[in-house]
Amino acid sequence: MSVWIVQKQMIIIFALILVGVYLYKSKHLSNDASRQLSWIIVNVTNPITLLCAALSEEQKVSAKEIGIAFLSFAVMYALLIILAYIIPPLLGVVKERRYAYRMLTIFGNVGFIGIPFSAAVLGQQSLIFVSICGLTLNMIVYTYGTASIRRAAAAQHPDRNIGNDLSWKDIINSGTVFSVVTIAVYLMDIRVPDGVQTTLGYIGSCTTFLSMVVLGVSVAQMVPREVFTRWRLYVFVIIRQIFVPVLLIFILKPFVANKLILSTVAVMVSMPAGNLPLMMAKQYGAEEDMISAGIILTTIASIITIPVVMYFL
Repeated sequence: MSVWIVQKQMIIIFALILVGVYLYKSKHLSNDASRQLSWIIVNVTNPITLLCAALSEEQKVSAKEIGIAFLSFAVMYALLIILAYIIPPLLGVVKERRYAYRMLTIFGNVGFIGIPFSAAVLGQQSLIFVSICGLTLNMIVYTYGTASIRRAAAAQHPDRNIGNDLSWKDIINSGTVFSVVTIAVYLMDIRVPDGVQTTLGYIGSCTTFLSMVVLGVSVAQMVPREVFTRWRLYVFVIIRQIFVPVLLIFILKPFVANKLILSTVAVMVSMPAGNLPLMMAKQYGAEEDMISAGIILTTIASIITIPVVMYFL
């Protein structure tokens, strides 16, 4: 894969993020409006982007290749979960804050950045594999992730009654449902009228711009001192966003012959930290400053780290 193609895409993404920064700073876009856009992206445009990939006329991949992708992402998340318990102690993080680093290690921004980036750099065909990654991520984040955040919140606030019950409603959400639908539509080769497909295409095409604008609003609100003075986060970025993806590439390369699957896994594991753990921390009252700082720093760093990782493909 050409590093220049990846670098060019990251420059475009950075420019779109700056649009979001400008809109917020100039008061043309409020924080409340940004939250509403986030809901639209997560529940409407991102899922439809995945569905459009399944409906496209591009050459199909086989059920066997989909199975290989499932196994590849299973290996990816197994590795991330193991490393999530190794990295924080290595960095000397106190026990009470290790949960934040575990969340930053495991849960990447598959939706907001992963989907539009994969579509732009790897092509629409890669999105069927991104759907598999999203499905795997949702299952882990709403089980292991929820339990971890609840335990941390309970330890920080022993006076509160923070339950540990997990219902199917936590797991069944728009991301999970559309990932399953996308894979089913793809495997069954379901066709829809051209008008419907064009309409869905228009909706899905909004994803990249809106996602980057929302990220720009988050960047515009950050307090630099709270983000850029945490030395452990810099070391974490080097380990998590360069060393770990390169390690995974070398682990999978001998076993995954399909270059598109390997490239998609490499892109997904290289993504900056995602927002879901932060939303959960807010929901359950767990300390969120470290997670928030990690999301911002890894997002900014990804402009450099993703092209570095792609060099090893």
